[in-house]
Order: sequence, then C-alpha cells, then structure tokens
Amino acid sequence: MEIAGNIIIIAGIIFMLFGVIGMFRFKNFYPRILVATKIDTVGAITIIIGIALRHGLSFFSGKLLFLIIIILILNPLVANVIARSAYLSGYKIEDSDTETDNSKELQEGYHI
Repeated sequence: MEIAGNIIIIAGIIFMLFGVIGMFRFKNFYPRILVATKIDTVGAITIIIGIALRHGLSFFSGKLLFLIIIILILNPLVANVIARSAYLSGYKIEDSDTETDNSKELQEGYHI
C-alpha cells in the first residue's frame, strides 16, 4: 500500500506541475482561473488519496476523506465567487483573437 500511495502522490505532483506549465498558455484571467481550479482540486485530491493509502485505514484517513469532501465543495465555489466578482466589477472579457499580451506594447513604448 505504501508503494501505491507513493505512486499516486507522485502522479498528483506531476499533474500539478503540468497544470502550472499549461496555465502559462492562457492569456486571459477567466481561462486561467478555470485551469487553476482544476489543478488545485484534482492535484490536491490525488495527493491526499496517496497519503491516505500510505497510512491505511485509520482515523487519520477518515479525516483526509473529510478534507477531500471539503475541497470538492469549496474549490469550485471559491473560483466561481472570484470570477463572478471580477465580472461584476467590470473586468473585461477579451476575445481569444485579440492581443492580450502587453509585451508588444511595452516594446513599442520603450523601443527595445
């Protein structure tokens, strides 16, 4: 069980690493918060499941299961609240065709 737990923990860490790298592909706020929520939820759950497998069936594993339930409820809810507050405050939703990277504007302004 300890080896299976270690493999699942490593899989969760790899998932989080690929998710963070993939997050840099998105330019807008809204897709980034969607990906960040997925990374946080799925990565944390796989790591917690790996830890629970390492410890076996115990009271500690029950607490970890309770933590997984809290993560499944609160992470999407908090991301929704953040995205909705950004939308209601007037944060502009930009099209994927428009240029959202400010590096070209900075280069033109400073003549780099």
